[in-house]
Amino acid sequence: MKIVIIGAYPNSIIGFRGPLIRKFVEQGHEVIVMTASASDDVVAQVTALGAKFQPYSIERNGLNPIADIKTLLAIKRALTDLQPDHVLAYTIKPIIWGGIAARLIGFKDFNAMITGLGYAFEKGSIARNSINFIVKHLYKFSLANAKSVIFQNLDNRKLFVELGLVDADKCHRVFGSGVDISEYPQQPLPKNETTFLLIARLLGDKGIREFAQAAKIVKQSYPQARFQLVGPYDSSPDKITKSEVEQWQSEGGIEYLGATDNVKPYIEACHIYTLPSYHEGLPRTVLEAMSMGRPILTTDASGCRDTVVNGENGWLVPTRNVNELVERMIWFIENPEQWQRMANYSRQMVEDNFNVQQVNEAIIKIMAL
Repeated sequence: MKIVIIGAYPNSIIGFRGPLIRKFVEQGHEVIVMTASASDDVVAQVTALGAKFQPYSIERNGLNPIADIKTLLAIKRALTDLQPDHVLAYTIKPIIWGGIAARLIGFKDFNAMITGLGYAFEKGSIARNSINFIVKHLYKFSLANAKSVIFQNLDNRKLFVELGLVDADKCHRVFGSGVDISEYPQQPLPKNETTFLLIARLLGDKGIREFAQAAKIVKQSYPQARFQLVGPYDSSPDKITKSEVEQWQSEGGIEYLGATDNVKPYIEACHIYTLPSYHEGLPRTVLEAMSMGRPILTTDASGCRDTVVNGENGWLVPTRNVNELVERMIWFIENPEQWQRMANYSRQMVEDNFNVQQVNEAIIKIMAL
């Protein structure tokens, strides 16, 4: 079989889809990976997995009609030339324009993986509501002829069905992208000052502003506590600006450690992994932190709530609620004797539910490979 995997952001293809690509190749399939133009290093990593890399024109953020038409035509041309047996697309634009391209050429084995709702589903200003309206209708059109639509949490699945964006009989659920538990072994908790860590692209809907506000409040009573932020700046309309981050640093609340291709040393150096996100498919960094044996502080939001059993491996707080985030941070600072129990529970949850091998087997079954 010839399988085409369509993503957008090249730097995430190995971390998020590498084990799945390897699994396809091991089964004897020919695999072509399509993302935006990538560095030589990313291309080399894809090739090392036994797959081929093919860049295409895509702008990850915003609705630029000219750029999006170029994306649609690029995918249509690629599918026509490659003549794949199966296509798996993930994230908003690859799904929308890939699904429409598949419809235009009569391709029937198009599979979509919804990895989260993203900025486009957030309501607010007139501009944001307009984007919300457009994206929903594009999703509905692109998924009409999809063979399967794979969700990473039941909340997203329910929303898509209720909005009439996809038929329920096409829907499947897997537990996120999974995590390689041998690649992220459990690590002992460090002995230094209580350290909270957040790893994410610098976007407002990741709850980064709430994290910074909570850090400022907590440090007034517990100045020894540390609050670390790791992740790249982003061009999204929802972006966190460099000036905001610099202000947080100058106030002494946040330690911004920059972007990284290897989260493991940062997780190993923290005590509590924190993600106050507004919504997720199923947050990969949380799974990685759980696999490495870290208690979790996240929100009672789509995707995030699937990673925590309240009081067992961490705590859930409401989205956009700085006060409750502060309360739980203080609870962790004042109850260090609970950390190891929670760390062990996190690791067990990953072994039982979020192992990448289990997730990939489920995807292969859904795609009937």
